[in-house]
Amino acid sequence: MDSVHSAARDHADIAGRADLDLVLRRFYTAAFADPLIGPFFTEIAGTSLDVHLPRITDFWERALFRTADYQRNAFAPHAALHSVEPMTAAHFGRWVQLWHATIDGLHAGPNAERAKAQGERIALAMLKRLSDGAPDTSGRQNLGFIPLAAVELRAAA
Repeated sequence: MDSVHSAARDHADIAGRADLDLVLRRFYTAAFADPLIGPFFTEIAGTSLDVHLPRITDFWERALFRTADYQRNAFAPHAALHSVEPMTAAHFGRWVQLWHATIDGLHAGPNAERAKAQGERIALAMLKRLSDGAPDTSGRQNLGFIPLAAVELRAAA
């Protein structure tokens, strides 16, 4: 058995908001520090983790458990960022890599798998909606959307 599946046996499933809070805090700590996607949070949006965390926890609690009241438009802030600096498949792929690695490092089970799958669906939908089928004209190499869960994080919780 590979190390990812072996380690997964040692982790409980995502059970509720407290687990989501830990996942999201660890994920966004890594995302903010990431050289590829971090600038979207820190420089372009000027996001504060303390402000962002309760909102995004509401989003994920609603997505996974239908227990939170999330009434915001999740697409609008991404569209605003995209208008300043285009987000490519490489950016969304990195988001998914970090998302998978964070969840795999903390949890295993049906809810964890659903969270990873939902993250991929959201990333692909955002990418498609933002690009509107247009080719990437940013001049950067498009590395593609590659959700590799094998990325290891050294993020603090």
